Amino acid sequence: MSDMTPTQVHLPTIAIVGAGSMGRAILLGLLAPHVTVAGGIRVTNRDTANAASLADEPRVIATATGANPHANREAVVGASIVIIGVKPAMVADVLDEIADSLEPNALIVSVAAGVTTQTMEAHLPSGQAVVRTMPNTPATVGRAVTGIAGGTRVQPGDLDLAVKLFETVGDVLVIEEEEINALGSISGSGPAYLFFIIEAFTAVAVEKGFTREQAERMVRGTFRGALDLLDASGESPAELRRRVTSPGGSTERAIAVFEAADLKNIFTDATDAAVARQHEMGTA
Repeated sequence: MSDMTPTQVHLPTIAIVGAGSMGRAILLGLLAPHVTVAGGIRVTNRDTANAASLADEPRVIATATGANPHANREAVVGASIVIIGVKPAMVADVLDEIADSLEPNALIVSVAAGVTTQTMEAHLPSGQAVVRTMPNTPATVGRAVTGIAGGTRVQPGDLDLAVKLFETVGDVLVIEEEEINALGSISGSGPAYLFFIIEAFTAVAVEKGFTREQAERMVRGTFRGALDLLDASGESPAELRRRVTSPGGSTERAIAVFEAADLKNIFTDATDAAVARQHEMGTA
């Protein structure tokens, strides 16, 4: 385990409007000991129980719109960063709702799949900077991969602030907006793909006679160890695969089955489907 202490990060006041699963993931990263948010973090969601679950966190003021219909507007007053965490279909209405309460220099950061910066800018005051992002759920453990794309009003300092924000929960890539749906189909949806594969692999182990506990230990340990080896070795996945795949051996026979199934094209079709759906959500 590394003895390195994380660099202290200082951010201005943040509002998270719509703390769903991704908003919560970002929030957990922002609550890390090495992160300081001046003025604290304001969080809104629809459910009073979810808001109440944050009542004991002194760095957070959480309000449910079900109890206070003005919660979203109140949360953004004085906030320098406003994270829009609602579902894509709700983004335009939420922006219309909070537009008059925003600070003129506040940076609007969206995590909504498919909603373009052009769409968001149309629902905001002239000059309000917008950044569109695509983080993934490993943000909850500080291992996110987040793509960031700026709108037409963004200045270099705005992008720097967005990068600083999302570096608190993992790695950041600054990309062009036309690339963000493709990134979402890889890193955004990618954890689900891996979990799906682990589910299937575990079921196979159970079918071969292992207990559920044994199967889970084997499969999770194998994936964890393989990724740690990949990180530590400095070698490419192809090279490490070759080292495991002895000519004429059992692993080679298994790899041949995957190749016969055209695994690469399966992933291509899956990610293309994800990109198409993101586009549909953004234009619906």
